[in-house]
Amino acid sequence: MKVEDDPYELRAGVPSVDVFRRLRTDAGLSDRDPEAVALALPRTWYGVVLHHEGEPVGMGRVVGDGGTAFQIVDICVHPAHRGRGLGGRIMAALTGELERRAPATAYVSLIADGPARFLYEKFGFVDVAAHDSIGMYRP
Repeated sequence: MKVEDDPYELRAGVPSVDVFRRLRTDAGLSDRDPEAVALALPRTWYGVVLHHEGEPVGMGRVVGDGGTAFQIVDICVHPAHRGRGLGGRIMAALTGELERRAPATAYVSLIADGPARFLYEKFGFVDVAAHDSIGMYRP
């Protein structure tokens, strides 16, 4: 979706393996194994790539089983483009697609790193600990 006089364009899809890895590391997220990324990207339920004058500068994905469980992952914006509401545009696209296509009973989760939680709260996400649950992962 391109807006007149806006140098940013949000396109549905996923980046290449190399662009995915670059966007993550440029944004301060951990790198991922290229073979694992090559397996993961085609299995994305819905993804977007943010472009600035044709160059990818941000992204986000939804992964899941297509019915009961979804997770929002890989949200990132290059540091040179932060502070312009672009993370919000990515989130709006992802949550909008979930609202359009995912069953209303689906469980949608994400992991909020640092101050990103304030962005996610604007889209209705709450701490899972508030519901006698705790998010966990296996390092």
